[in-house]
Amino acid sequence: MSELKIAIILGSTRPGRRGKAVADWVLAKAKTRTAAEYDLIDLADFPLPHLDEAMPPSLGQYAGEHTKAWAATIAAYDGFVFVTPEYNHSTSGVLKNAIDYLYKEWNNKAAAFVSYGGVGGARAIEHLRGISSELQIAHVRQQLSFSLFTDFENFSTFVPGEQHDAAATTMFDQLESWARALRTVRAA
Repeated sequence: MSELKIAIILGSTRPGRRGKAVADWVLAKAKTRTAAEYDLIDLADFPLPHLDEAMPPSLGQYAGEHTKAWAATIAAYDGFVFVTPEYNHSTSGVLKNAIDYLYKEWNNKAAAFVSYGGVGGARAIEHLRGISSELQIAHVRQQLSFSLFTDFENFSTFVPGEQHDAAATTMFDQLESWARALRTVRAA
């Protein structure tokens, strides 16, 4: 089998966002690994309007060029690391919108979750787990949750604690294993 491709999807586009530093940290950790190729996908580079497709995504009949480009991007990957802030006890609207645009491009792939917020973004991950299940994305147990109180100096500069290193290794191990296994499901 060829090398696995995994996208780290940065799920915040707001000015002054903390997510870019978090996603860059995840990417730096991922780049030290050899079992998969990791790329950063910043939703700021994919300005999708609020879902504007007439047909349900499950039919795969995309009309908009922006949707077709997004579908081609996501289809190229075996797995995903969703990096999400927690807004109002959930994920960001821009990430939810980007996920909702597609269906089959997500199916039978693996995902891991990285969050940040006042309580580490745990509630955002819980919502993403339910969304992922509906889209037939297998999500791994290990997650990373960064607190604005302990992993950010002055609530702005990302300085994660060393304890996150081992959790990141476990998360990547689980994600790569599941992504590799799910390739066989998609090939069947």
